[in-house]
Amino acid sequence: MGETTGIEWASATWNPWMGCHKVSAGCKNCYMFRDMPHYGKDPNVVVRSKTTFDAPLKWAKSGKVQPGARIFTCSWSDWFIAEADEWRAEAWDVVRRTPQFTYLILTKRPERIAAHLPADWGNGYPNVWLGTSAENQEQAKRVWPLLLAPAAVRFVSAEPLLGPIDFNAIDAFCPDWRKGITIGTYLDWVITGGESALKDARPCDLDWVRSIRDQCQAAGVALFHKQHGGTRKIDGVWGGRELDGRTWDEFPQRVNEP
Repeated sequence: MGETTGIEWASATWNPWMGCHKVSAGCKNCYMFRDMPHYGKDPNVVVRSKTTFDAPLKWAKSGKVQPGARIFTCSWSDWFIAEADEWRAEAWDVVRRTPQFTYLILTKRPERIAAHLPADWGNGYPNVWLGTSAENQEQAKRVWPLLLAPAAVRFVSAEPLLGPIDFNAIDAFCPDWRKGITIGTYLDWVITGGESALKDARPCDLDWVRSIRDQCQAAGVALFHKQHGGTRKIDGVWGGRELDGRTWDEFPQRVNEP
């Protein structure tokens, strides 16, 4: 983690704190729980980083990370996890002081977003994209609290994708006054990907990906398909990336209104 990353949709990773707790099926084989013990860390204990908390400030000064870089934030934790409440205001200040970077904040706890935004958030910091994970239709309910949070860009990471998702059915989780919303009214970007690098990696049916692709195309929502998943690399990517003859490397172009 740091100034470079192997994550295709990000330029760098930043972890002001580390450690997390599993909350749903998508967490079962989380790489953080696998990797942290190699560093002598307990992945179940959330700790403030001693060395990377203010890393973006150092990158901005040194030029090691270029302006415009997309920084995957809290790749080894969750920005909105409760144990980080005492540190988050200081971390928001790092974000505020480095507008040249774009921070991709992905959470499995979107119900905590609204109460833990900075006082000057307004309609959203222009350099922050807010996202939530949804591995199947059950967890697509997380999109509703994400919708309530004002943000420059909203996105969903459907990785590892463990079942089909109909994003247009999200109104099943919404109060009556928001019935009828569709994917294009609340999302700018969707990431898909299968589970990978494990001998028992759970399969991702490419028809699930095709369905999400079709929903995104119909609504004008950008799609980034990271990988099919599995235990074998094809062209350097787990399971390959081509879907029906092409790769999908789209990024959001518009700013979402709250």
